[in-house]
Amino acid sequence: MPCAVAVPNSPMFSPTIIPSVHRYPSSSPRIHGPAMAAPPPPVPPTPTPPPTLSFQVREVKKDAGGGSVLKRKRPARLDIPLTSGITNGPGLKTMPCGDDRLDEVEVDGEGYSVYCKRGKRGSVMEDRYSALVDVNGQSKQALFGVFDGHGGAKAAEFAEKNLDKNIMAGMCSGKFEHECIRSAIRNGYLATDTEFLKENLGGGVCCVTALIQKGHLVVSNAGDCRAVLSRRGVAEALTSDHHPSREDERDRIEALGGYVDCYNGVWRIQGSLAVSRGIGDKHFKTWVTAEPETKVFKINPECEFLILASDGLWDKVSNQDAIDLVRPLCIGVDKPEPFSACKKLANLSLKRGSMDDISVMIIQLGNFAL
Repeated sequence: MPCAVAVPNSPMFSPTIIPSVHRYPSSSPRIHGPAMAAPPPPVPPTPTPPPTLSFQVREVKKDAGGGSVLKRKRPARLDIPLTSGITNGPGLKTMPCGDDRLDEVEVDGEGYSVYCKRGKRGSVMEDRYSALVDVNGQSKQALFGVFDGHGGAKAAEFAEKNLDKNIMAGMCSGKFEHECIRSAIRNGYLATDTEFLKENLGGGVCCVTALIQKGHLVVSNAGDCRAVLSRRGVAEALTSDHHPSREDERDRIEALGGYVDCYNGVWRIQGSLAVSRGIGDKHFKTWVTAEPETKVFKINPECEFLILASDGLWDKVSNQDAIDLVRPLCIGVDKPEPFSACKKLANLSLKRGSMDDISVMIIQLGNFAL
């Protein structure tokens, strides 16, 4: 994007200063850095290998259908290495934009719909989703997830492929037991985090999941992906975003020896990361935990639909605005249009100025009620 590399399409993340690359203006309020200054005149240095980036992108598949600022001496900024890629620009290396670039995902499934849209800021889609339905042959049991990657797509792809199976591996058989369910989800998140860290890959991912089993809704999150329920047309946030600005999160980070500060209205860990929980983020693992917060609800007739979405939506669209847009398309109509509602939400966020990836999933809870 004196000198830094901003990882494309990663608003969570503010990498360290690298002398060989000029800073460029960033459209993201989450990219930390000082005011722009004129670049210094070129000095003929000894050539050094430029920093690089590596991104993995799967092909497009379309179906039809605050507190005061802390005043204490800061530790040195973390040095976060970047991995290999293809040169594109003055020392910045990114994935080339070709026919295999993932721009959109459109899914209209049984009881759920998904729309994902690549943001204008980056060249790589870092959002992913998962949907596991008819679990063990039970049509009323399902597990859904939305994953918002930062620092590349690898962590989101890993969570997409592994989090659901790690959660299901710890599920109890027989009757619904709250503590057993909570334990299975917690262990699933932590196991996925441990497995990803062993891959020695960069980046991280925020997650929100919704498990439906035996007439219960179990919602969990780590990061700032959010779940919002429509209860007879009233928006009810079922998750709380994990940001360093939360007093409990800030206290936890400081107790572990980290520091939290605010720059341009955005609170960050060690001056860099704008979320306090998630899978991955190995260079921040001392302070960033993958342990989710989980809430359990009984699905009743008042529970109409659930929206799972990345912060690309919630940064521009309020909880109630989202419910008000979706409800006329999904409730009290002969032919519900949840996919259309997903797309309208994403377009509303874009219209209001979002530059981030946007992923929206709508789950029709009536399809899973007992």
